Amino acid sequence: MNFLPIPDFVSRRSPVVGRGGMLASSQPLATAAGLTVLRAGGSAADAAVATAAALNVTEPTSTGIGGDCFALYYEAATRQVHALNGSGRAPAALSLDLLNQQGLTELPLYHAHTVTVPGAAAGWCDTVARFGRLPLGQVLAPAIELAEAGFPVAPVTSYFWARGAQNQLSRASNGHELTIEGRAPRPGEIFRNPGLARTLRRLAEGGAEAFYQGEIAEAIVAVLAEAGGAMSAADLAAHQSSWDEPIFADYHGLRVWECPPNGQGLAALLALNILEDFDLASLDPLGPERWHLMVEAMRLAFADTRWFVADPAMNPAPLEALLSKDYAAQRRALIDPGRAVADVARGRPTAGSDTVYFSVVDGEGNACSFINSNYHGFGTGMVPKGWGFTLQNRGYGFSLDPAHPNALAPGKRPYHTIIPAMITHADSGDLFASYGVMGGYMQPQGHMQVAVGLIDDGLDPQAALDRPRFCIEDGSAALELAVEHGLPESTQAQLAAMGHPLKAVDGLPRALFGRGQVILRERETGVLWGGSDPRADGLAMTL
Repeated sequence: MNFLPIPDFVSRRSPVVGRGGMLASSQPLATAAGLTVLRAGGSAADAAVATAAALNVTEPTSTGIGGDCFALYYEAATRQVHALNGSGRAPAALSLDLLNQQGLTELPLYHAHTVTVPGAAAGWCDTVARFGRLPLGQVLAPAIELAEAGFPVAPVTSYFWARGAQNQLSRASNGHELTIEGRAPRPGEIFRNPGLARTLRRLAEGGAEAFYQGEIAEAIVAVLAEAGGAMSAADLAAHQSSWDEPIFADYHGLRVWECPPNGQGLAALLALNILEDFDLASLDPLGPERWHLMVEAMRLAFADTRWFVADPAMNPAPLEALLSKDYAAQRRALIDPGRAVADVARGRPTAGSDTVYFSVVDGEGNACSFINSNYHGFGTGMVPKGWGFTLQNRGYGFSLDPAHPNALAPGKRPYHTIIPAMITHADSGDLFASYGVMGGYMQPQGHMQVAVGLIDDGLDPQAALDRPRFCIEDGSAALELAVEHGLPESTQAQLAAMGHPLKAVDGLPRALFGRGQVILRERETGVLWGGSDPRADGLAMTL
């Protein structure tokens, strides 16, 4: 396939510093949309939803209202962290028995059966309803304007749009709606999406009901039925978000927060718990000793999460035991400081998921760590006719092993890769950082690596995001390790000698290593420090 050339550029960024509020996202126009809402008196929640909607317009290669979302919201007045689960469920008529009847021993990546109920629309509405200060119409107005008037497409987005145009969009029902005569928009070319503008207007006027019932819902059911899917109008009408108790791990005096399963944030916390008793601060940040310990901790964490992360309504994980310091000590003892352990199995604790991530802190100190995704780029690439958005393929994350906790079942939420993160001071509850790293199974690995940079090394957000990363690509306990350009050759050689099979990655495939955003808050002064990943098109901006 002939994709557009990979943009060739080198970027060195300074951290952004401010006081009145800050927003960091992967698209400048989306960042500007969120800041517009902050300037109008909106809260971090309002600005987050404005940004999510604008990203649907400007980066549909990764996200949209046809996908899911998760959020962590820090409420400054109470110093409490709240977790929103905006993920959808499998259709009531979809089961392992149905797949067997249809001769499907595995789900093709872009099959209609991979479409779970899109949870983003309800998640946006619920976030604004609980923590917002502005009407939903005012929150969505910047995104509607971008969709109607059009916007110049950014270079990295254009590259991934070209891949999607030649893959999903060229084959999926109505995929042409997100192309220009069958091709992707070129860098700097104006793209308009009147269908998406119509969708957002309906949401602004009628709330979540306008998405899950009526014409939009009918179009979703119709396009999936045409492709052999099982979703019904009743599946959409029954959808609800949930507000959950977030989970956390204390790490060197700070408390790192994640959403609970069905998200994989548990993996980041398990890895940090394992690492806490190692003196990482005394080790070379890009040296083989530190990287070996971080990789092995992450592999142990993945061995657990790939089993225990599932829909808690059907298969709850023993979270208290998994996150205990005693369990961390048991898992830590399995690390050989001189060699990669080939066979890493899940533990047995004794009980007592292409994406956009962005971060917002408002002038009162409220913070919203928000993530929204279609899963694989444009998801399935299927577009409800005339509505300008694609449907996710998040159901691809289900296991088809009936004995697995994450096995496909009617009305079940799948294992989710998308996760937001938050860090507070363990002693006072004051906000330390609102952050995240997007990108499939890279996300908990990025959360751990960025947290180590911020906490152990005292880096500013931009420096923490600029640092080279590793990626265990399939989120398993496998030995193969992708390492990013910038890691010293001597470190790579030593890691290989320790038993880590390495794959060096450079160029735009560096998106493999995630694209993060960080806003850090100084406890004494309230000064905000922001950073935006150089692996994407975005930036951090302050009021």
